[in-house]
Amino acid sequence: MLYAQILVNGLVLGGLYACIAVGFSLVWGVLNVINILHGSFVVLGSYVAYFAYVHLGLHPFLSVFLSGALLFALGYAVQAGLINKVIRAPVLTTLVLTFGLELILNNGVLLAFSADYRTVQLSNPMGSVVVGGIVLPLERVTATLLALALTGLLYLMLVKSRVGRAIVAVRMDPEAAALMGVKVKKIYAITFGVGALMAGAAGSLLSVVFPISPLNSTEFLGIAFVVCVLGGLGSIAGAMVGGIALGVIESFGALFIGPEHGLTIAFVLLILLLIVRPTGIIGRRGYE
Repeated sequence: MLYAQILVNGLVLGGLYACIAVGFSLVWGVLNVINILHGSFVVLGSYVAYFAYVHLGLHPFLSVFLSGALLFALGYAVQAGLINKVIRAPVLTTLVLTFGLELILNNGVLLAFSADYRTVQLSNPMGSVVVGGIVLPLERVTATLLALALTGLLYLMLVKSRVGRAIVAVRMDPEAAALMGVKVKKIYAITFGVGALMAGAAGSLLSVVFPISPLNSTEFLGIAFVVCVLGGLGSIAGAMVGGIALGVIESFGALFIGPEHGLTIAFVLLILLLIVRPTGIIGRRGYE
């Protein structure tokens, strides 16, 4: 039963990790931009959820829409106003740009909210249930289900909508997409905005699970990076597989060597995977 409980905990955690990483994977796969801002976008989503609950009484699960909309606007503006100007430059240039923007944004959040940890204290907590001897904390399970639903909606958007097909076309061949009438730079801005939207939505869901602080941005960025490389860059399925794999690995690692080393095991396995299979578990060659 202990191992079953650890497995369930890992699956629940992995669903949240997948939601954190899917926007990062989308931006990296389509724009070839390693978005160092992603962790701070997740933190901003958590702060939106926190203040919306404290001042407006809006439940964090409902503030997903608010944080998603605000972060989409921010991401779109950053891409259209800054990153698009160097989008054709080598990847190191965009990496340095997003790194500098991350320093500005993270320090701005620190000045505005300080490094103190905040928590969302729900007035009506959902509690937990026991199913077959396994304890299921309902806040975490609900957050995970919503995270998976958001990831599924993103997949449907990419497959079914006109904008989604344009994003896929730009990812495959931006020059050919431009010849077909696609406004590539606008699609880049929309893609970056969608990545920020998913980060903000993930932040809202995480606000009921983890304490909130600007110091968490580095951890969230690391999680997104590991998930993308584990699962394989360039697909939503890769983010899902990588997130669940990381959640399970971290949970069992915490059991065997202590919770403080759970993520260390994940990074060690990441290095081994890069040596053996650089495309990730289900990634395709060309996106590694």
